[in-house]
Amino acid sequence: MTVMTNVTEVRASVGDASPRQPRVAPTVLSMLQSARRGLAEAADETTPGARYVMAHLAALRAAAAVVAARGEPRSRRRKPHSVWELLPQVEPALTEWAAYFAAGAGKRAAAEAGLPRAASAREADDLLRDAETFLSLAETALGVQVQPPLPLRPAG
Repeated sequence: MTVMTNVTEVRASVGDASPRQPRVAPTVLSMLQSARRGLAEAADETTPGARYVMAHLAALRAAAAVVAARGEPRSRRRKPHSVWELLPQVEPALTEWAAYFAAGAGKRAAAEAGLPRAASAREADDLLRDAETFLSLAETALGVQVQPPLPLRPAG
């Protein structure tokens, strides 16, 4: 997966040249903020399994924000769909990312179940970095410019 290609595709698909930000529903902004907080919490996790779970959930929230903003695609069948199945339909530039995170759902479930060695430290760190990149791409796709919160120092 080439990050630059996806960044370029996402920017091209939303018309990056416009100086005005499009209006985004407050619930969508809330989902993006929740994803950003989830990434910060994931970075603070000491166990790889918990870090993997939190990073994957943050990516899931970011994907849900894009799907919510774009509207669920019309389908003849009314069976429930995973957000990872819906995302490529509403934002094709994020198709590879949807496949990547969908493939990690089983590992996340194993880590949530507390299985030892469900995710290695490297896998958790890689997923955290990838989820950060994905969140930035989702924000770009929606035309949202968000500055990540600065880390807070403990009082005292």
